Amino acid sequence: MHSNIFYFQQSLDKRKEEGTFRNLKSKPEGIDFYSNDYLGLAGNKDLQDILLQKVITDPQLLSGSTGSRLISGNSNTVSITERFIAEKHQFPAALLFPSGYNANLALFSTLAGRHDTIIVDEQIHRSVHDACRMSNAKKVKFRHNDPEHLEYVLQRQSGPCYIAIESLYSMEGDFAPLLEIVELANRYNAGLLVDEAHSFGIFGHGLIEKYELQDHVMAAVMTYGKALGAHGAAIVCNEIIKSYLVNFASPFIYTTSAQDFQWISIKTGYEFLETHPDLAEKLQKNIKIFRNQGLKSPSSEISPIQALLIPDNQRLKTVQNTLSEEGFLTYAVYSPTVKEGSERLRICLHSFNTEEEIIRLTEIIREFI
Repeated sequence: MHSNIFYFQQSLDKRKEEGTFRNLKSKPEGIDFYSNDYLGLAGNKDLQDILLQKVITDPQLLSGSTGSRLISGNSNTVSITERFIAEKHQFPAALLFPSGYNANLALFSTLAGRHDTIIVDEQIHRSVHDACRMSNAKKVKFRHNDPEHLEYVLQRQSGPCYIAIESLYSMEGDFAPLLEIVELANRYNAGLLVDEAHSFGIFGHGLIEKYELQDHVMAAVMTYGKALGAHGAAIVCNEIIKSYLVNFASPFIYTTSAQDFQWISIKTGYEFLETHPDLAEKLQKNIKIFRNQGLKSPSSEISPIQALLIPDNQRLKTVQNTLSEEGFLTYAVYSPTVKEGSERLRICLHSFNTEEEIIRLTEIIREFI
């Protein structure tokens, strides 16, 4: 037996003792307040019927791609979808990936080299941290959503810099001060890279489009496993960066392309959202109902992610278990995933939640906090 097996088992046992052990389990039955399916598109029958008709018309969509896009895995469908996405986001180009993690890994590991610095918000997604390690660039953190501290960090760098942020953060449910960060990126000639995973679809095509910042953002990642109810992601950028990624991004070069059905699902999802603006409007109504119940949260009042701080792992587990027994599915974030003392119940609101469900959920939570 390999000597490290003993260490692996010790680490797993420690997780079990701390109550933070992860394991895979079947999706439970209950009222969804934990998934990223903000607009309910993952189970939307009208959208499913449209996609089913496309498959009936062209069964080849379900075929495997047979290889990476640089060998045999490219297709007219993926190329058309990329041009469509670029046009929708008003960027010169787009490059599709099988997942958001894969897209971030490609973007951040490829653009920055060993003589560059990547300055990341301390709450940036784990995929960005992993990509920074692959890049060999220097990584520096700045305090969450703190432009003043970001400027302090920028002033102390030499050589090319990149700034990495999310437009809407998944742990806190708060927005980046985009306009202030854009101003700093321009002032210090830093490349701004923005992950729009939790903003896309909720706020039109994202906050970059909302504030018309396309000319100030070097590249952005649009993720489709959340509001779009699909899978995959696109990097929107200029043609030079797209070509550079195609030539040098290992996660792109060495990954088998997804089936065309994934790409056509993304394109169809965009079109469906444009004809169903009521879904985002209903979501905002539900967020307002939740906020009106008076629970204290650091999250934005218009964010679909509402964090409720319950700073104790055991107490947090009790709240989540009680909600589960009552049929409410929520997600608890324990330390060390977040800093000790900042453990939280992460509530995700959706367009399909009812007012009665939201009020009952908050009534149960109020008994514990």
